[in-house]
Order: sequence, then structure tokens, then C-alpha cells
Amino acid sequence: MKSKFNPNRLLQAIGLATVVLASGVAMAADKVTIIVGGYEKQIYLPAKLTESLGYFKAEGLEVELLNEASGVDAENEMLAGAVQGVVGFYDHCVDLQTKGKYVQSVVQFSQAPGEVELVSTKHPEIKSMADLRGKSLGVTGLGSSTNFLSQYLMVKSGVPLGEFSTIPVGAGTTFIAAMTQDKIQAGMTTEPTISRMLKTGEAQILVDMRTVEKTRLALGGTYPAASLYMSTDWIEKNKPTVQKLANAFVKTLKFINTHSAAEIADKMPKDFYAGDKDSYIKALADGKAMFTADGVMPAGGPETVLAVLAGFSKNVKGKTVDLSKTYTTEFAKNAK
Repeated sequence: MKSKFNPNRLLQAIGLATVVLASGVAMAADKVTIIVGGYEKQIYLPAKLTESLGYFKAEGLEVELLNEASGVDAENEMLAGAVQGVVGFYDHCVDLQTKGKYVQSVVQFSQAPGEVELVSTKHPEIKSMADLRGKSLGVTGLGSSTNFLSQYLMVKSGVPLGEFSTIPVGAGTTFIAAMTQDKIQAGMTTEPTISRMLKTGEAQILVDMRTVEKTRLALGGTYPAASLYMSTDWIEKNKPTVQKLANAFVKTLKFINTHSAAEIADKMPKDFYAGDKDSYIKALADGKAMFTADGVMPAGGPETVLAVLAGFSKNVKGKTVDLSKTYTTEFAKNAK
């Protein structure tokens, strides 16, 4: 039996097809792949938390989160066009501009690195960064933000590049193994790795950058760190999608700002606790003040980052950097 012809349905189909064809690029852009420089790290907690809270879907976004242990590898994936955005440190935006590549922090998650320089308790002779001359320092990857900060702290302490080694050891279990096996004598890492090593007594803190106050002591100012950054060109071509991402992430930052560490932890995958939920919650309670409440770049932060990078990097030292092109506050300020 033939179905009756329905002219209204035909017109609806033609109209829908026209909309799809006219906005095909924008609709495709709502499928976004973001690579995170280790999404189990508490410094990058907003990425997985936004997914868990359903805020991406509420904005009509289909977001795939990929995990990458090192921020520099995540950056390379974005530059190659394999992903649209990176949840990583803002300092990459500054560093890349000196290489002729323009990327911007779209939502600024944190105003402190959330990083700690740990030293192995097998080496009680090491009491300062200066004592690490001739030693091996663990970083997530060469060219990563942990590498940047390690090099800066060493040079600031009077130890020039070349008189210490930075070894890429990742984070979590690989970092811990490298230190317990004495492949590294110190290293920069984040929560929950910090708490795991302090609890076992295998390491102690040499430099703490988990709060804004301690970061100012170590680096000379507010240091905007974890962020969502994207290619400036992609941002300009996909503003509606970028705004939806900003809406979702800013909503998450407000959630972090108005909920307890225990409430936040309950929304995270259980394997992120590394087998110790109580320590995870304590670390988050102690450190969640590093997150911004609104996703907006903190005043003076970019200048501190530039000063830190110029303090040791041949790529940055003496170069002119237009900091206004390394971040945008447009989307965070317009977030619903």
C-alpha cells in the first residue's frame, strides 16, 4: 500500500536539508576533540568534571576527551590539526608565539601551577634548588610546562642550563618509579602524585606552587596555568562552538567554587583516586583555590609567565611577544 504524499513533510525535509547544508561547518564543529595533558591530574580536573556533570551535552556539544601524559605532546597534536583544543598550561601560548604560531587561552582554569618540586628522601643533602646542580630532575616531558618551570627555578637559583638534567618521566606511577629507583633525585609533579609520595615518606617538598601565595613567592607573581587553549585561527572560524565550550567550562569552575572537595571528588572517576579517596579529597580541599571562579585571565598573570620563560628560554629571551594575542577573555566573560 502506497503512503499518501505529504507536502508539509517534504517542505520540512527541504528546509532541514537547507539548514544542514548552509551550516554544515558549524554543525560539524559541535563535535570537538580536546586533548588533556593528563586528565587524572587535579590541575586539569575541570575537563573530566565538565563531562561528568553533563555540561558539554547541555550546550549541545559532543566532546571527546583524549588523555596525553605530557602537555608538549598535547600541544603537538593540536598544531597538527588532530584535535581542536588542549587542556594544558597557558605558557605554551606564549612560547609558541615566539615560533610564529598563534594560539590563545580561551578559558583560564587556574591562577597557580598546582605543581610541586619533590625531592627524594634518599638525598637529605638536597635542601634547595641550588643543591640540585649535577642532578637529574623529573619532568612530564621535554618542552612541557614542568620542564619550563624546573629550568626557571634552577636558573633563578644560580644553576645554569647544562649543569643539571631534566628527564621525561610522566606522572603518577612512572614518576614515582623513577624517583624510587633513583633515576631522578627530584621532580615536578601534581596531585594526586604529590600526596602519594608524601604519605609513603619517599619524598618531601622542595618548592610548593599549589596556592597563589606560594606561587608568588616562587615565581614572582600570579602564574596562570591550566587552561583551554586553541588555535587562534580555529577560534575565529568557530566562535559559536568556542562560546559553548566556554559556557560549559565556566559553569564547572563555578561548581568547583561553590562545592566541597568531597562533593567534587564524588563526580570524578574512581580510578582517579589512585586507591586513596581520602587523600584525594584532602589534596583537592587544600588546592582547589588555585582555580579561577570565572575562567577569566587574572590581571598581571601573562606578564609573570613571560618573565619566567624569558628567565631561561633562548626562544623567548629578547623576543617581542604580544601578550594580548596569547589569550582572550571574550568567551569567558560572555559565558551564560
